[in-house]
Amino acid sequence: MQKLESVQAGSRYMGRLSYNADLLDALTEICRERGVTLGRVEAIGALQKARLGYYDQQSRQYQFLVWEKGLEITSLMGNISLKEGEPMVHAHLTLADEAGRTYGGHLARGCHVFACEFILQAFSGPDLVRSYEERTGLPLWS
Repeated sequence: MQKLESVQAGSRYMGRLSYNADLLDALTEICRERGVTLGRVEAIGALQKARLGYYDQQSRQYQFLVWEKGLEITSLMGNISLKEGEPMVHAHLTLADEAGRTYGGHLARGCHVFACEFILQAFSGPDLVRSYEERTGLPLWS
């Protein structure tokens, strides 16, 4: 089964996150403040340190990698939907180091902003609500 909904473009927000803010928490808080429960997000900038997740499909658990150094945000893209009645930002992040090596994964708490500019696009349409899916072990749109 696939999930497909028609959505309409709503408000757009552009901004800069505060130095040392947790990237995931800051984006989630903006969604709460603006009432965005359906949308998309993108960002560029740099982090002081980073924490990215990789979902191990066999163990059904996230494994995390941590970098305690500055990295460039070459791309952040994600969506906003509802989980347990609250906005949930689900984003993936690609980072680059001083040698141009790239790292990517699931945005997790523990990414501390050095500088970050973001665009948030709200949508209107049916709620997309995340709930536990037995087959994958993930909170997916139901």
